[in-house]
This record gives sequence, structure tokens and C-alpha cells, in this order.
Amino acid sequence: MLDSYAWIEYFSGSEQGAQVKNYLKNNNIISPTITLAEISRKYSREGFQEDEIRRRLLFIVSKSLLKEITIEIALEAAKAHSELAQKAKKEHLNSPSLADAIVLATARIEGVKVVTGDEHFKGLNEAEYIGA
Repeated sequence: MLDSYAWIEYFSGSEQGAQVKNYLKNNNIISPTITLAEISRKYSREGFQEDEIRRRLLFIVSKSLLKEITIEIALEAAKAHSELAQKAKKEHLNSPSLADAIVLATARIEGVKVVTGDEHFKGLNEAEYIGA
């Protein structure tokens, strides 16, 4: 499963993005729908034109199976957020977002790993960490 961090690195063409490209070639990819909103918000804040943002979102949709938030994911996200918040406090990180919790909950429900470079996921069993 790819989170927003992974997709953004892919589009930037970074070293981590090259790792993501390999995942795209060799795996069936899941993307939580919340990542579409996160990516759209980031690129909009950075001044990207809506057509370019749409092109990137359509690429994600074409390359991955989108997972909507279900009741089970919502319930698991509440638990995941609490766990991530405790981890963040212990590691002196910023508070995790609800989106982070939804991504983690989706990975748990789907039984897959999150490919990410987000520090909130570093060291979690459910994460394949690609951060620098």
C-alpha cells in the first residue's frame, strides 16, 4: 500500500520515488482514498495548476486499488491514532494526522504494509520505511 509520502516521492523523481516505482512494477498496489485529498491539498498549496493535480490523481487511480473508509477502518483508525500519538510523543514528533491513522488502519484491515517515509510509521510492523 502506498501512502501520500510515497506517491509524492514518486512524482518528484527522488531516490525514494525510484523505490516506489519498483513497487508499482512488481506489486498490486492499494491506496487509501484519503491520500488523494492529501496529495491534492499539498500540490494546491504549492501552486500546481488543477489540471496537473488532476493528472497525478488520475495516475494514482489508474495504478492502484482505492480503499474507501469503512466502519471497520474508522473504528481501527481511532485505535491507530491513539497508538501513533503515543509513539509521536515518545519520539518527540509532531502529532500524527487523522489521515495517518486512516492509512495505518487500512493497512491493518487489508493485511498489507504501508510503503512510506513518514516518521510516524518508522519502526512499525505494518510499514516498509523508505525515508532518508
